[in-house]
Amino acid sequence: MPLAEYMALCLAHPRHGYYTTRDPLGAGGDFTTAPEISQMFGELLGLWIAQAWVDMGAPRGAVLAELGPGRGTLMADALRAAGRAPGFAEAVSPWLVEISPTLRARQARALEGRGAQWAERVEDLPEGPLLLLANEFFDALPIRQLVRAGGRWRERAVRLDGQGRLVFGLGAVVPWQADEPDGAVVETCPAGEAVAAWIGARLAAQGGAALIVDYGYAARAPGGADTFQAMRGHAYADPLAAPGQADLTAHVDFAALARAAEAAGAAAWPVAGQGLFLEQLGITARAQTLARAAARPAPAGGSRPPTPPPTETGRAAAVTAEDPVEAIVSAHRRLTHPEEMGTLFKVLALTGPGQPRPPGV
Repeated sequence: MPLAEYMALCLAHPRHGYYTTRDPLGAGGDFTTAPEISQMFGELLGLWIAQAWVDMGAPRGAVLAELGPGRGTLMADALRAAGRAPGFAEAVSPWLVEISPTLRARQARALEGRGAQWAERVEDLPEGPLLLLANEFFDALPIRQLVRAGGRWRERAVRLDGQGRLVFGLGAVVPWQADEPDGAVVETCPAGEAVAAWIGARLAAQGGAALIVDYGYAARAPGGADTFQAMRGHAYADPLAAPGQADLTAHVDFAALARAAEAAGAAAWPVAGQGLFLEQLGITARAQTLARAAARPAPAGGSRPPTPPPTETGRAAAVTAEDPVEAIVSAHRRLTHPEEMGTLFKVLALTGPGQPRPPGV
């Protein structure tokens, strides 16, 4: 079968799919995302959303949607931060696009009392100005791989060998127009481009802003690259070894997403590295505030009351260190440093036509 079909079945099969049967996040799962590393990430994205809403004229009836919302951590942090903008909480309804019953249950607990609602597809979101977040969503959408072999482009496929093991093979010849040497690999993500086109059309018709954060590249390099990979137990794994038991992903082609959204009528702003984007939004100042609050000694005879907004240092501490100040410093580095997530992870901002340039890009 084509690689895209294999990937879709492994991840989204209703009974055996990776995402439909488990909570894959955290120390007991297979990977950790930025919202689970530190509250700072979700807070800053929430402030970004609030600013976009203000720039639109603070419309009522806006839809705040997150694609692939994990445990609901990002949405919870974003709502807490964005809610500091006067009128935001009353004007915006939160929606989560999620197919996993297991993760929906986790999200419901994280967002209890926030009025959250769920949809299975972006097309099911209600009408209204759209404010959209997608963190590590597009990397898990099925990709096609085209391989140059014998002077022709052929679809990469998954098949059984003589011992009944899954192996890669070459399928049908594809009429792809690109002059590359034999061995070159081109990856495309039709599902991702379709979602980006839907977002672009929605922003063009009803206004709003979208923020896509993921790992990938701003433009495809000549000759392409094979970025298809599997993660299991926080380590790289063979993507064919245990179907439905490992996270399958590929690097995101941000240029392709931008083209799809622009063709549908939205404005696509220059792709930024996650580190620079978060620095532009003030992550260092926020980290310093959290560190000062964490380092303050508790008063005699009682525990220290929380400093508003809440300083949830325990999340970062559980991931990186026992000392809360060290945990905040470590989380800041992990989110922003070029050797961590700062460069590989990128940010694409989309807006309705004629709207102001959003912050950070």
